[in-house]
This record gives sequence, C-alpha cells and structure tokens, in this order.
Amino acid sequence: MQRRDFLAQGAALGVPLEAALMQQNPPRYTGKPELKISDVQVFLVGAGRTYVYVKVLTDQGIHGWGEAYSAGPDEATAATVRDFKEWLVGKDPRNVEYLWATMYNFTRFPGGLVVNAAISGIEQALWDIAGKAAGLPVYMLIGGKCRDKIRVYQSAGGKTPELLAENAKQLIAKYGYTAIKCAPHPGGAQSMPYNAVTRAAGQRAEAVREAVGPDVDLGFDAHAVIWEPYRALQMAEVLKPVRPLFLEEPLRMENVDALAGLRRKAQVPIATGECLYTKYEFRQVLAKEAADIVQPDICLAGGVLEQKKIAAMAEAHYVMVAPHNPLGPLATLVNVHFAASTPNFLILEYAPDDRSPRKDLIKGDPILVKDGYLPIPDKPGWGYEMDEEAFKRLPGKPWHRGFAFRADGAPDFI
Repeated sequence: MQRRDFLAQGAALGVPLEAALMQQNPPRYTGKPELKISDVQVFLVGAGRTYVYVKVLTDQGIHGWGEAYSAGPDEATAATVRDFKEWLVGKDPRNVEYLWATMYNFTRFPGGLVVNAAISGIEQALWDIAGKAAGLPVYMLIGGKCRDKIRVYQSAGGKTPELLAENAKQLIAKYGYTAIKCAPHPGGAQSMPYNAVTRAAGQRAEAVREAVGPDVDLGFDAHAVIWEPYRALQMAEVLKPVRPLFLEEPLRMENVDALAGLRRKAQVPIATGECLYTKYEFRQVLAKEAADIVQPDICLAGGVLEQKKIAAMAEAHYVMVAPHNPLGPLATLVNVHFAASTPNFLILEYAPDDRSPRKDLIKGDPILVKDGYLPIPDKPGWGYEMDEEAFKRLPGKPWHRGFAFRADGAPDFI
C-alpha cells in the first residue's frame, strides 16, 4: 500500500495522522540505556533466625533485593557475597545468565552450601532490578502467570498428638489452609527405641487426620534424620493410613540410590531437595526416579532461573515442585513469582508475615494468606522494598542448627 493510500485509509477510519504513520513504520525497540552494577551490599538481620539480605545497586539509581539462605555460618555467606562484588561491579545486572555463569563457573570447585546461598541471593537481586527496569513484575519476565493465586501450607507443632492436632486445627481455622505439615517424630526421638518412635509417629498422624478431616492434605517432614532405609520404610508404612500428600526427606541425601530404592518400596509420595544445589544435583534425583516431589530452595539451589530449570527438568519426569521456604518474607515473595510462572508447581511452604519481627523487615504491607492462598503481586520487580532502618534494630546473631545426641551419647542428625 502506498503511503498516501495508507493515510487516506487511516483518515477514513478516524485514525489520527500520527497513529497511522506509526502503524506503517512502528518504532524499533532499542532497549533501555545500559545499566551498570555500582555496588553489592549484604545485611545480616536477626528476626527469629538470622536472615541474609543482598542489595545490588546500579549507576542509574535502580536497586534490587535478594535473600540468601541462612546457612548457619552466615558470616561466611556474607563474606562470599562481598567477594563476588568485584566480579560484578561494572556489569549490566540484566544479563542474569552471564553473571550466574561467571559466579558459578569461576568459583574454584562446584559450590556447596555457602557459595550457592550467596549466588542465589545475588541472582534474585538481579531479577528485581530487571523487573524494575522493565516496569514489570518478575514473573512476567520468566514466563508470565499460569495461575491466579499460590497455594501454601504451614507447619504445625505440638509435643503430644493432642497438642499437635489442636494446633493444626487452629491454623486451618485462622488461615484457611487446605494443607498442613508436621514432624512425625516425637520430641526426643533420637534417644528412643525405634519401635517407640514409629508408634508415636502413627499416633501423631492419626490425631491430626481426625482433627482436620479427610480432605486436608497432610505433609510429614522427617528432616533427614534417618540413615537406615528400612527404618524410613517403617515410617512410611505407619503414615500410609492417613494418605499423606508427601513424606519429606525420609533419608539423608548423600546416597540417592538408597532414596530411589525407598521410593520403589514406599506406598506414600516421597519428597526431597531442600539441601540440593543446582540442576546438576537434581538431575541425579530425577534420573534415578528417587522422588515424586522435589523441594528446591530458591535461596540455596541457585536462584530463580536455576529453580525454573530444575522445575522444567522435573516436569519432563512427571514430578511436581513444592519449594522449601523456611526463611523471610522476601523469600516467600520470590517464591510466589516462581510459582506463578511454573506449570508443575504444587504448593509452597509458608510462614505468616502478619506478625513482628517478620512484617517489620519490609516497607508497607506484606502479602497475606487468604483461604489458604497467597495473591500474586503486580508491582515491578518483586514488589517488596526492604526496610534498612529495621535491619539496624535487628542485628543478626551467630546461628546453627540445634545439637541432638542419641541415648549412647553419639551425635545425631536433626
């Protein structure tokens, strides 16, 4: 069509001259001006346990926030973030794949807990910047929404079956959860005969099922305290009558073959993954069919894009994803973006952000659970700004998992 004919047609349709010209010659997208990382900061914040927050700043005033896993030696994670800083300053933060590969590939050996926690926190902050620069929530940059709200569950506690059941019932009444998780082991299990442990686990499971009814999903977290596969199988058998959603970490993860063997025998769904890093370690779990549900931690497994890759690998193996999420409110929101854009997402671990000190860590109001679901935000980036003034009032403290010993004095696992 000739230019004059195009304009005449536009005039006939009531299209303004400027709009008609743009339809004929649409402007070419040239991208935003290049951003450069100017600084990387890290904060240790005490809010129940120590949280590790990463702030990446740019030369154009845009900054991003991420949360690294609370590894226990949290000062080590903070030192690792600071060490990565010199690799990152001057680079465009939106080149997330490039910067992730730089941190991962040029670390001397494949990273463990501390290195991967640091990478995860930094990577999240890069996505926050990318979202803010584009004026979009992060989930729109990683696939868009494939659901309208995010199903969550909370863990219930209680020393006795009766207290556990009552706590679970109260949580459902308050937050509307459609799923609850609890520990099957009674307190002090490491010093009890295993027959007593499994008998108590069955009593706890039955009490919760009776309290919440037949339709609420129940997860049971064994916390990887069991070495012996036959004992893990015994635990699975006593939980089977309540039809659990999953049995989480029934075995330690050092031996994937042992877990795969357990899954072939157990008649309950097996979940694992919170202590695994990157797609490489999850590849073994999936290839050996060792789990029905994988539980990567977005603050540890490598960050947002790495968790998306893990989820895609899991999808190809018909495995669902239920992210591990025991940390702060930012970690929850990052997981919401992941869950919003991931088709094989199942359910998210959640701790309510409606109480101090958790709610004090962010500026403004946190997103809150309603009828067992979290809403999906629509603000650019993650949608949260962290409160650095609150950080000053809540300094981090040294933290590690509690010690536990067997009846004979040997160190146990918790």
